[in-house]
Amino acid sequence: MLIGVPKEIKNHEYRVGLTPAGVRELTSAGHDVVVETNAGLAIGLDNAQYESAGAKILDSAEAVFEQADMIVKVKEPQPNECKMLREGQLLFTYLHLAADKPQTDLLMASGATCVAYETVTDAHGGLPLLAPMSEVAGRLAPQEGAACLKKANGGSGVLIGGVPGVSPAQVSVIGGGVVGLNAARIALGMGANVTILDRSLARLKEIDDMFGDKLNTLFSTEEAIREQIKIADMVIGAVLIPGAAAPKLISKDMLSTMKPGSVLVDVAIDQGGCFETSKPTTHQEPTYEIDGVIHYCVANMPGAVARTSTFALTNATLPYVVQLANKGKDALAANPHLLEGLNVHKGQLTCEAVAEAFNYDFVTPAKALGLSGNVQKIA
Repeated sequence: MLIGVPKEIKNHEYRVGLTPAGVRELTSAGHDVVVETNAGLAIGLDNAQYESAGAKILDSAEAVFEQADMIVKVKEPQPNECKMLREGQLLFTYLHLAADKPQTDLLMASGATCVAYETVTDAHGGLPLLAPMSEVAGRLAPQEGAACLKKANGGSGVLIGGVPGVSPAQVSVIGGGVVGLNAARIALGMGANVTILDRSLARLKEIDDMFGDKLNTLFSTEEAIREQIKIADMVIGAVLIPGAAAPKLISKDMLSTMKPGSVLVDVAIDQGGCFETSKPTTHQEPTYEIDGVIHYCVANMPGAVARTSTFALTNATLPYVVQLANKGKDALAANPHLLEGLNVHKGQLTCEAVAEAFNYDFVTPAKALGLSGNVQKIA
């Protein structure tokens, strides 16, 4: 198979879909790889390294899309990239379709087979290709929130760790999954008072066992959230419903109860955000203010630490890239966990949560591939 790696074009996105080490794995297995020129240059991966690993360097994204049987990316394809996809071509990247109807429509129109990192599962019910970027985003969230708290950046002027005789910041983390756990770990390390809210008592017990009395755990209810945001200097939204739009846990009306200059960091913004007032921002203009509350809603947070993120991501994705390269669409039939990643195939929508979000017809991945299953209409 011929695998193509275009340069990412989203605002301030410097990650790349394959490292030279990944290219070598593929070329050693008999596959061909084409990489857009300077695709990894921003993180220290130059053309010569890719060529040494066996890749061919192409001058444009158009050439990569035209030649490749499979496109491997990081972020969701932008509209012009969607229009370069063709029927029968494989796309393997993050998609986050439930918050992006235009992209969904373009991918369905392309006829391509689109497999989303964020809905691939594992034998333990986890999301192995989402987890590494969730770890990065979680660890970044308190750091970015701490910068937003600086008075010069519009914040309240609170130092997250405080100093002797002055209280540290109060940080509330909504969601105790991979993002929330990593956010809490870093916030604690920075000296904050941390509370994690989650709806799973089992998860709260696990977190309590990990940290003991170093942090607080609360069962997440609307009332608990309302009380927490009144005292919080920083709230980190870390909720996830796999493949679906994030629930809105803080309404606009609730902002009036928050401290002036407090900060909301919405790590769920890729899935539409978990605060009613959230809207996607970029690393170029990461924040905005509503009712005295600073919102940080960057949709590609891990791109801020692009080198670390690229290596963490490709460590996880490479085995699946190899499977798809070796077997093509048959890899989906052979691996039920990879099959869960199928979101679009030949104009059919194969992710139920996305179909529900847009009231589109849903076709099971198995049915779309001609294996088994039934067509369902999402009411």
